Amino acid sequence: MAKIKLTKGELKRQRDALKQYERYLPTLQLKKQQLQLEILHQLSLLDEKNRILDKKMEQAKSWAGLLAEEAVDIKSLLDVHEIKSKSLNIAGVDIPIFIDVSFAPADYDLFSAPLWLDLGIENLRGILVLRLEVDIIAEGISILRHELKVTAQRVNLFEKVKIPETEENIRLIKIYIGDQMANAVGRSKIAKRKIEESVLEESLA
Repeated sequence: MAKIKLTKGELKRQRDALKQYERYLPTLQLKKQQLQLEILHQLSLLDEKNRILDKKMEQAKSWAGLLAEEAVDIKSLLDVHEIKSKSLNIAGVDIPIFIDVSFAPADYDLFSAPLWLDLGIENLRGILVLRLEVDIIAEGISILRHELKVTAQRVNLFEKVKIPETEENIRLIKIYIGDQMANAVGRSKIAKRKIEESVLEESLA
């Protein structure tokens, strides 16, 4: 603990600081709670999207072998044109929210392409969209967790360090000032008694 001045001015500064800490702490605690709730929400959403993705991947296994048999450049048909997202503010923190994905036009010969290709492209694009959405949700969770860690550290700093330290400073200053006042009163009484004794001696002389 840093050494403090045992003065009335310092007492006022410590009391003002304590008021600020006690006023700011509930805001930090609320932010911490909001972040925790949003992380749980995003984790639930991530779990749901991963379940859907796993199901689609499992379904794709039944026809995925056809991709190797046909002379079709599947990768070119899955070219992402744009990933659309927006920012959502949670307790003062911006996280990305997935909106949609647009793909480049699928350019292939409809007459020579296999009949299953349209459905295959649709399913593969659906899988790709889910993967991109999962990545964005995971990015948001990472941002929220980092902010939660920082906020939790601040809450602990206020609860376990700043407020107890300031309260102890106030206690020490008040004790010191009280002792000084008591000493001053004692010295005053002694001085008064000496004066009275001096006056009495003079009057008897």
